[in-house]
Amino acid sequence: MADKVVDARGSYCPGPLMELIKTIRKADMGTTIEVLSSDSGSARDIPEWAKKTGQELVYNEKAQDGEYWKIAVKKVK
Repeated sequence: MADKVVDARGSYCPGPLMELIKTIRKADMGTTIEVLSSDSGSARDIPEWAKKTGQELVYNEKAQDGEYWKIAVKKVK
């Protein structure tokens, strides 16, 4: 379960990733942030960013209605 949700549906990459970066910078250590994105590029770009920056990817899945992705990252550093 996410502590914070960034609803970036309707925004195109790199918008959802930039919103995640802005939110994670302000978040406390251990906070899990879920990004909702209708841009399929986010499902690839956010996990890559998490890996590069040492953050923990919690999950990366399509919503039940298939209209958007839910990608959660935990701030670990």
